[in-house]
Amino acid sequence: MFTKPYMLVWAFFLLVGPVQSLFAQISGGDQLMTVTTAVIGSEPVAVTNTLTTLTYSRVSGQLSKITVTTVCLGQHFTLRVLATGTLTNGTAAPQVTLTNGMAATDFIRDILKTGQKDNNTATLQYTASSTFAQGNSAELGDDVHTVSYTIVAQ
Repeated sequence: MFTKPYMLVWAFFLLVGPVQSLFAQISGGDQLMTVTTAVIGSEPVAVTNTLTTLTYSRVSGQLSKITVTTVCLGQHFTLRVLATGTLTNGTAAPQVTLTNGMAATDFIRDILKTGQKDNNTATLQYTASSTFAQGNSAELGDDVHTVSYTIVAQ
């Protein structure tokens, strides 16, 4: 194994739910991801983390969706997120690449009105990756992401 590329990503999750009839919550806390190995002749091996979950409900009259965005000043490395698991309400979007200052991007769509508070859960699958050309944390510093999930009318 080769250990030159070293990338550290720390994610802090912030939820915004401005309408009382909407509910979303992250569990699992801040996550630390480190890319440290590569096979000789290949790029560093991406790291996947599935230790956090998103629980959400929609209980009033409109079709809803959850969007995702991030702030990561001085971002050097790649971080992606995907909603996985069995979603009982809503449809997961394809994997989203989290880029500093990105516009809010659909993450889970088509969350239907339910007759009662219905806690739906999705596992958040984060994938951190780096290339030799991107450098490493020892040279450039760590990427620190503030990832925001927002539930809104669709």
